[in-house]
Amino acid sequence: MADEAKAKGNAAFSAGDFSTAVRHFSDAIQLAPTNHVLYSNRSAAYASLHQYSEALVDAQKTVELKPDWPKGYSRLGAAHLGLGEHEAAVSAYKKGLEIDPGNEALKSGLADAQSAASRSRPAPPPNPFGNVFSGPEMWAKLTADPTTRAFLQQPDFLTIMQEIQRNPNSINMYLKDQRVMAALGVLLNLKLHNPTEEEADVPETSSPPAERKRAAEAEPAKEPEPEPEPMEVGEEEKEAKERKLQAQKEKEAGNAAYKKKDFEKAINHYSKALELDDEDISFLTNRAAVYLEMGKYEDCIKDCDKAVERGRELRSDFKMIARALTRKGTAYVKLAKCSKDYDIAIETFQKALTEHRNPDTLKKLNDAEKAKKDLEQQEYFDPKIADEEREKGNECFKQQQYPEAVKHYTESLRRNPKDVKAYSNRAACYTKLGALPEGLKDAEKCIELDPTFVKGYTRKGAIQFFMKEYEKAMETYQEGLKHDPKNQELLDGIRRCVEQVNKASRGDLTPEELKERQAKAMQDPEIQNILTDPVMRQVLIDFQENPKAAQEHTKNPMVMNKIQKLISAGIVQMR
Repeated sequence: MADEAKAKGNAAFSAGDFSTAVRHFSDAIQLAPTNHVLYSNRSAAYASLHQYSEALVDAQKTVELKPDWPKGYSRLGAAHLGLGEHEAAVSAYKKGLEIDPGNEALKSGLADAQSAASRSRPAPPPNPFGNVFSGPEMWAKLTADPTTRAFLQQPDFLTIMQEIQRNPNSINMYLKDQRVMAALGVLLNLKLHNPTEEEADVPETSSPPAERKRAAEAEPAKEPEPEPEPMEVGEEEKEAKERKLQAQKEKEAGNAAYKKKDFEKAINHYSKALELDDEDISFLTNRAAVYLEMGKYEDCIKDCDKAVERGRELRSDFKMIARALTRKGTAYVKLAKCSKDYDIAIETFQKALTEHRNPDTLKKLNDAEKAKKDLEQQEYFDPKIADEEREKGNECFKQQQYPEAVKHYTESLRRNPKDVKAYSNRAACYTKLGALPEGLKDAEKCIELDPTFVKGYTRKGAIQFFMKEYEKAMETYQEGLKHDPKNQELLDGIRRCVEQVNKASRGDLTPEELKERQAKAMQDPEIQNILTDPVMRQVLIDFQENPKAAQEHTKNPMVMNKIQKLISAGIVQMR
């Protein structure tokens, strides 16, 4: 019964009905309170309802019951993350990865937790040298100084300064480079003295005062050399700055046109921005978005590829590269005509998520995977082959080759998922193999697909009978009789159930049979509800101690129906 409640919970969770899922998982936990999977599933359902405190309690219970199960730590991390306890979430995911280092769910969760933790910490103080390296003014100052002007002819120095300009914090890597120190002195208008090795190794000697006086008299005083006048910012730098400003104006104009759905005009503006400044990949990603809206998917993909390539050259923000890849994946989805076409889209979305884990990209990935699966099913659909496979299964069944028959019926259902006959036949196979829960699912699927298909009721009733759920089997057979009142198989099924129920009523069960039936009944939520109902408890007491009151109870059909269930279960015996 716990498995049945769990299955209902899983189905509700898959359907997005998380409250119902919690209820079913709770029922299952009452029946199997040491099953760690049930607490894990309920934790996930609570988290989906944003009830993170309840999710945390269940996750902690999961880890307590099964400390070597990685998924428990995934649930624990998710609950902590939902409560804003970022460090605790990081710790939980890391513990899970110690058990299963390759677990992708734990890796992804850890990345989210670390990202959230970093966002919650106070921002580091700005680099004090940040403004020193910004803009074309830096190059103008370095060109104006005679010492640093010579360094500008050296390619490695140019590379270092460009790196520092992009990321001022990287200056710490180059402090031992005398050229960088000289450049920093020029930019700060300071004279940073860096002694040469010779000056550092040879100590300065003091001369007697008289000697110093004679030396001063012997040498005429030198006039100070005039400092070189600072060079004006070059025309090239001015032009570059102006082009960048103009490019941003073109981008803003393109954005305005895009919002107005004037796509051709937007493309023209973004293209002009690119001509003016090829170091901002947002012009490419914006143009790609326009192509996507226009249905020009190939052009969109080309722009996205250019943006990724150029972005890596410029070491652009990972979010920008992820945006380009997401847009590219969306274009591939639009171009998909068969299930295999989704492969490249799925791969592209996955690459985007490695650059930056964006919820929108994750949703697009999930949608693409579902669309691929649905399309695969449609492409595989073939009723003719399904009938052939079902017939092969029937032949194997006749020869009592039940495992082989199951394979053929399963293939038949893959080719035609709505064939009630294949479900019915596979249910019969599962019954022969003793796989009663699987057979019950197939029988219930028959009834779900076609409520008038009587064979589904006979299959389900037979399986319930073998599971010794005689009351339920009788209800199934009676439901089937509504569609075919004269069906002999259904009538025989009811007769067999009545015999078993009466056997319990007469007290004809052996002690072993009685004990087994009682143990099974105590796992049934319906029986549990009857026994915990205060009214029914009083009724049972009256049957033992108050014959007059008991006689009144027999006039109540609902009460007698519940008593009959207890009798069938072997809980109550009438003498």
